[in-house]
Amino acid sequence: MAGTVEQKLASQGITLHEPPNPVANYVPFVRSGNLLFVSGQVCFGADGKLIAKGKLGAGVTIEQGAAAARGCAINLLAQVKAALGDLDKVARVVRLGGFVNSAPDFLDGPKVLNGASDLMVAAFGDKGRHSRSTVGVAALPADAAVEVEGVFEVA
Repeated sequence: MAGTVEQKLASQGITLHEPPNPVANYVPFVRSGNLLFVSGQVCFGADGKLIAKGKLGAGVTIEQGAAAARGCAINLLAQVKAALGDLDKVARVVRLGGFVNSAPDFLDGPKVLNGASDLMVAAFGDKGRHSRSTVGVAALPADAAVEVEGVFEVA
């Protein structure tokens, strides 16, 4: 039976899919003590296709970018579940780091990353409130619009 966090996600129409395997020489997550570091997740949907492709401010809207960031957050949670077996073992979302594939004059990266931040708060309540940084970048793997990494305190 799914835990409380997964039930909360399911009530919002979100189910966690099998997380993707790394495409290079790294692991999807590392646990050190009570911290779980999850590698950057690009905005692949459950169907394996990018939720948004290209640059924010040059063809990709803020709304599309926020949806992509939300997809990245779902992928993060799928990795957390793979690492822990149960999302209820998350004591706190500590930090998210977001990378936004941006046109040179795009300045609204934080609005894009709200898609990921809002999902963490929706899933974990106050335990989902976290520190965050957002960085505009020239390119991301597969021309993904967004990539998000995370640090979680775990029980």
